[in-house]
Amino acid sequence: MAKNIQMIDGNEAVAAVAHKINEVIAIYPITPSTPMGEHADAWSAQGKTNIWGTVPDVMEMQAEGGAAGAVHGALQAGALTTTFTASQGLLLMLPNMYKIAGELTPTVFHIAARSLAAQALSIFGDHSDVMAARATGFGMLGSGSVQEAHDFAAISQAASLESRIPFLHFFEGFRVSHELNKVEMLSDETLTELISEEAVMAHRSRALNPEKPVLRGTAQNPDVYFQTRETVNPYYDKAPQIVQDTMDHFKKLTGREYNLFDYEGAKDAERVIVIIGSGGDVAGQTANFLHKNEGEKVGVVRVRLYRPFSIKHFVDALPATTKVVAALDRTKEPGSAGEPLYQDAVSAIMEGINEGIAPFKIAPRVIGGRYGLSSKEFTPGMVKGIFDEMKKDQPKNHFTISINDDVTHTSLDYDPCFLIEGEEVIRSVFYGLGSDGTVGGNKNSI
Repeated sequence: MAKNIQMIDGNEAVAAVAHKINEVIAIYPITPSTPMGEHADAWSAQGKTNIWGTVPDVMEMQAEGGAAGAVHGALQAGALTTTFTASQGLLLMLPNMYKIAGELTPTVFHIAARSLAAQALSIFGDHSDVMAARATGFGMLGSGSVQEAHDFAAISQAASLESRIPFLHFFEGFRVSHELNKVEMLSDETLTELISEEAVMAHRSRALNPEKPVLRGTAQNPDVYFQTRETVNPYYDKAPQIVQDTMDHFKKLTGREYNLFDYEGAKDAERVIVIIGSGGDVAGQTANFLHKNEGEKVGVVRVRLYRPFSIKHFVDALPATTKVVAALDRTKEPGSAGEPLYQDAVSAIMEGINEGIAPFKIAPRVIGGRYGLSSKEFTPGMVKGIFDEMKKDQPKNHFTISINDDVTHTSLDYDPCFLIEGEEVIRSVFYGLGSDGTVGGNKNSI
């Protein structure tokens, strides 16, 4: 079958899949996720169908809380349902998300991850919003490119249906959501193969039905609440392997391979960066460059499935030679012992050693750092600066990169002129006057 290659951005890449494998889409616009809802609404208005031959119902609510409530209601009626949001919009969905996850209801919320308004509002991308949702019980699958966003939109829904755990599929706002790139589109046939019909029917069978009454949405007292809260454990224990099995099935269908944790770099790396999302691209390419050209024993672990966090799969991804790990977070949690990925890395490595499943017996030093808040640039020079810091006997912990912190002096030094591009690489800037065809012409050029 001939490949269907299209030039689209991350929002359209995700919406194209979500519209094909859902029946109800509740939306409310918020930058930078708005185009996903706009695309879905336009396609339904044009009569475009999903893989089951029906036109998805797209409804715009009055706020993000309403959109999440509509999703919850539609899911309880047995419909395959999704939504799109970002930033404060995601925070307004939190109450419904706890209910959706607590009731083990499969769905995927697609998030163009964005800064939260703190000392000021920012519309640009980082992981502040999705990290604020990590206690809801939603699974969290992070993509780092336009192609990955397209693929993970499908993988997350297939895994959600199989596991009954709802998912956040997130990708950086603007950096991925608005990047134009070539995407190998998933065909209806591939999506049909990936989405289990049995899992879909199982979801429908759990719909509220007056002919088959069930008790749902009760209030519980201290005698039972704690114990019933623990009943979800088997589902979360099985979820990581279900996601990996879904990724393996996806590889058979498309040839594109993903793992819960993907490693790049030297097989005998001593210094390893752990990172989520698009920053993994530059980190991985820089690690490969330093290993190939300078003999550096460095590597990168790219986190795909962040929740549920699989300790076994994580420590399996680390080389046995690892001496220092730097966990990079694209968010800030003031007052905490460390940002989320850093704390997970510390806990996972110690537990892995204690359980005897880690590839090393002596725990590597783990340091944490913050990067890329509000789409702050993250370059090969910065990655090299982190690797250089990791060489030190006492590397700085809780560092920042790419800014000059002249207040608490958390910043690392780096060489802004360090490049890994080959001579064949060409950079171009195109200027348009508006309505002169520049954008369309550049799409064709790419």
